[in-house]
Amino acid sequence: MLFEHLDFTAIPGQTVAICGPSGCGKSTLLSILAGWEKPYHGTVERKNVERVGWVFQNPYGVPGRTALDHVVFPLLAKGLRRREAEPQALEAMGLFDLEYAADRRFGELSGGEAQRLMLARAVCSRSDMLLVDEPTAQLDTRTAHSVSHVLGNLAGQGMIVLVATHDPDTRDACGRVIDLADYAPGDNEDSGFAPAGGNEPAEPTDPAPAGGGSREADGGGPTDSTDIAENGSEVRS
Repeated sequence: MLFEHLDFTAIPGQTVAICGPSGCGKSTLLSILAGWEKPYHGTVERKNVERVGWVFQNPYGVPGRTALDHVVFPLLAKGLRRREAEPQALEAMGLFDLEYAADRRFGELSGGEAQRLMLARAVCSRSDMLLVDEPTAQLDTRTAHSVSHVLGNLAGQGMIVLVATHDPDTRDACGRVIDLADYAPGDNEDSGFAPAGGNEPAEPTDPAPAGGGSREADGGGPTDSTDIAENGSEVRS
């Protein structure tokens, strides 16, 4: 078991940092919130959360498509025409200082550029809940600082944002902090549950298309209780 007795409510307009040492279950918690894993005990209840976005620690894209193609795709999927979608996509790229890379192919981007590109695409996806896994892991200090503060402002668009992070700057940019070290389990024999498995979502065998796609997660899903509220409706287990 990775954590227990975790009980919280997240609401639209709130950015929550999920912190703790390596192996404490940050990625597992994101998988549980996404609905990919089930907790051993307790429930996750969501209201009016229809679109869940996830920005992975390791960005995936289509090597031959441009950076702009990746960001514009969710807007096209919503029914916008290309000429209507491109200005919005470029504006989102501008939040992460990526306008200069609009015509570069994904395969030509650095790791940090690709990570910021996925964040820009997440902005255009306009998810009800956005899960972000270690967004600054591949970024230099200056860029990480900028990205951290943009993440802190994303909730202003009306979405729930939960960020798994080790970075103090990212943590400080969030409106709320949940440290999983505070929910580390005690004696497993007393808890009545088997020890958990791995805590990281499985890597896909093929790159995900620019428009998203799904990734299956494995590993243990330990928690006691986690609540999520959307559109101002509080939900409790």
